[in-house]
Amino acid sequence: MKRSAAEIISEYGPFPGVDGVHGVTYDGQLVWFATGDRLTAFDPASEQMLRSIDVAAQAGTAFDGQHLFQIAEDRIQKIDPDTGAVLATIPAPPGGGNSGLAWAEGSLWVGQYPDRRIQQVDPQTGAVLRTIESNRFVTGVTWVDGELWHGTWEDDASDVRRVDPRTGEVLESLEMPPGMGVSGLESDGGDRFFCGGGGSGKLRAVRRPG
Repeated sequence: MKRSAAEIISEYGPFPGVDGVHGVTYDGQLVWFATGDRLTAFDPASEQMLRSIDVAAQAGTAFDGQHLFQIAEDRIQKIDPDTGAVLATIPAPPGGGNSGLAWAEGSLWVGQYPDRRIQQVDPQTGAVLRTIESNRFVTGVTWVDGELWHGTWEDDASDVRRVDPRTGEVLESLEMPPGMGVSGLESDGGDRFFCGGGGSGKLRAVRRPG
């Protein structure tokens, strides 16, 4: 496994009225993050908060190119980002502790924090299609260029790691500075990961290795 220190490019926040950052996603222009009782969007270029949707948002967030998906306890809600309407709901994977959420390859990918695993989920039915085991608590999940990355946060240590999507083997680890956790995680499709900072109320951009 290749280990290196995470290179933090930018830090955003804390934001007014935001006590904690949970899920994180990116729609190509705005970064959306879950703050417990709403989804908030900000422009990473200007750092201005531009949108918010009142919806249960205690965990992972994803974007499929058209809709937002948000974990709300035992369910995953599909949301119209323009109107804030909940268009559909599917059950979240059993076991509880659902944390991260990503969209890739026509599926939702759910990080399960205490169970240390990632579940591939059918976005129509919620059926679990595949399970990828981890050896650490899983927070945010993201795919970029066919690579599966996820955040971890355990015993005040946190990293962003690339894993083999078939075996779960850790291939690369970007280690965060002490006390700096990763709650949500999303790639911008290029050289940045947007990382939720949990109770700090901040988000950070971490450089994706080239």
